Amino acid sequence: MANNSNYGKIIEDKTFDEERALYGCDGITVSRCSFDGPADGESAFKEGKNIEVAESYFNLRYPFWHDKNLKIKNSEMTDKCRAPLWYSENIEIYDTKMHGVKALRECKDICIKNCDIISPEFGWSVKNITMTDTKAESEYFMLRGEDITFNNVYFKGKYSFQYIKNATFENCYFDTKDAFWHAENVTVKNCVVNGEYLAWYSDGLTLIDCKIKGTQPLCYCKNLKLINCEMYETDLSFEKSEVEAEVTTKIDSVKNPLSGVIKAPEVDEIIMDDINAKGIVEKVDKSYNYVVD
Repeated sequence: MANNSNYGKIIEDKTFDEERALYGCDGITVSRCSFDGPADGESAFKEGKNIEVAESYFNLRYPFWHDKNLKIKNSEMTDKCRAPLWYSENIEIYDTKMHGVKALRECKDICIKNCDIISPEFGWSVKNITMTDTKAESEYFMLRGEDITFNNVYFKGKYSFQYIKNATFENCYFDTKDAFWHAENVTVKNCVVNGEYLAWYSDGLTLIDCKIKGTQPLCYCKNLKLINCEMYETDLSFEKSEVEAEVTTKIDSVKNPLSGVIKAPEVDEIIMDDINAKGIVEKVDKSYNYVVD
């Protein structure tokens, strides 16, 4: 086990396959290195700090655990690089492929930009994360994350953003299902959200200038707001929800909204068969911001 703590050390064009190859390092720069090989080493940078990595290849498990002040750019983490970033803080990742399962967990103060993520169970229990110009594919994406800011993120996968708190999403495309379940204090602006059973049991969800598609959206919600949104193929919407909604397209059906007002130019079917449902559905003039692409 090596102990590399020489501040300012530069490591270039090397290959490491032993366990904890750079354990406890402080203030090093690693460039064009490969963490791969027959020894199947793991935890290469464990418990390090002030680390910069560029143009490097990771094919072994758990490289960045319990690290502080970490910058990674133009690098690749393969599908064999399992759980590469856990329990770390103050992380910047740019132009990097993150293809290992559970790639980010229990971390805080994270900036991700222009990355390609293919990682089931990505982002669990992270705090204070910013993600921009990134493509991600995952299941149970960002589970229990807090203080989240996304801009221009394309996401595909099931069970996303469940139990998250304090989040803002802008200019994103989400191809998903069961998204935002139990989410709290979330704003989604100028996004496309395509998926079934959207945001059940959420509290404090606001959607602004969004396109929403999929069956049975936005049920059992509290403090739900829709402002200037479009809805497509959205049947049995708003069941048992506290909602204030301004929708600019036809809604297929609305079922038993608990309270509030839903405004739309057209609703094919209004189902009110629960005596506790006291929400109001108002049909506004079809000229009201009515646009169909």
